[in-house]
Amino acid sequence: MSLLADLMNSVFDLRYRGAGAPDRKGRTLEELCTDLLGNVGEVSGMALARLILDRYAGLEWEDKRAFFAWLTQAQGIDVAQVRTALDDYEVTPDKASYRAYMAVSEPPRQELARRLNQVPGATGQLVDMRSDLLRMIPQNPEFAMLDLDLRHLFASWFNRGFLVLRPISWESPAEILEKIIAYEAVHAIDSWEDLRGRLAPTDRRCFAFFHPSMPSEPLIFVEVALTRGVPGSVQALLSGTRTELAARDADTAVFYSISNCQSGLAGISFGNSLIKQVVADLSRDLPGLKTYVTLSPIPGLMRWLDSQGLSIDADPVRQRQLAAHYLTLAKRPDGGPVDPVARFHLGNGAQVHAIHAGADTSPNGLAQSGGVMVNYLYDLRQITQNHEGFAATGKIAASSEVRNLAAAIVPQNT
Repeated sequence: MSLLADLMNSVFDLRYRGAGAPDRKGRTLEELCTDLLGNVGEVSGMALARLILDRYAGLEWEDKRAFFAWLTQAQGIDVAQVRTALDDYEVTPDKASYRAYMAVSEPPRQELARRLNQVPGATGQLVDMRSDLLRMIPQNPEFAMLDLDLRHLFASWFNRGFLVLRPISWESPAEILEKIIAYEAVHAIDSWEDLRGRLAPTDRRCFAFFHPSMPSEPLIFVEVALTRGVPGSVQALLSGTRTELAARDADTAVFYSISNCQSGLAGISFGNSLIKQVVADLSRDLPGLKTYVTLSPIPGLMRWLDSQGLSIDADPVRQRQLAAHYLTLAKRPDGGPVDPVARFHLGNGAQVHAIHAGADTSPNGLAQSGGVMVNYLYDLRQITQNHEGFAATGKIAASSEVRNLAAAIVPQNT
């Protein structure tokens, strides 16, 4: 894919850069965008899109903020036009009136993004642009409207049909391996030797989703350990002195780290598809695998305990009880679980399978969850039923062991 992208960029350089358009060096970025929206020629449109993207990339932070303000204020929908078009459609609901309504109900900034996306490499630059935008929204909440437009487009551009699942191994290109180290968000990779221990052994796997327009940028990746039995400690799982297991002898696949890589794709879900595809591939290649589980952090546990006037206990059983109650009974105002990782896996159709005290004694693990971790079980026979129950009623699938642990805690409020 990287070779194809390089070839496309070379063709673009030869054909489009600086071609078919007058000198626009004196025009503002906003004026260039207006020109692009009014442009109908392929050659000049491609060159203009490249100029706009390059100009944006060179802006200072406050100039980027001003550009987003212009997109929000000047490139939104015209309410009067929308109202008129809707009235016309209501009176005469035919193809022409519907087309007219569609034309005015979409803000011009969506079409601008589509036209910018014509050139090779533009998709990644637009993802980076949204990353900038998301960082600004807390201080500029009005930019959320612009973000909805980009998120709407990205949901189509990055749907499962366009994604490519690629295994990552110790033999993968160095530029990819460097990004795996940089993007690891759950259990930090401290060195190349640490990375080698996660990729080279026969009982380790790693898979990532890529997009054809961003061939050297993983979107999300999952690290997998092949084991016998369900593990209860990430230290043991990642130990450099553990005994390596032949892949054919494993009966369990453990998803112990899932990392989103692109901040500009926040809110665009890949994890569900990733896990399902990896399960399908592993079950095909290693028929001896019977169990698919995670070994997951519980990132909100300590914060929730504090809100309840509780603290983590030295007793491992008490720790498991607190965690089980938090994962299965602590709810947000909308009825969903408080814990974000729980929402993700339960929404995918997993069940809360087992709780382990002392499972992550890293500084981050102790700070977030007092060292407690959880297995979410992906039972292939129950995934659809669990997913539908969670989506329809918020029902949380959990083992009887976990439910018994949860029932032992009576906090102030849940």
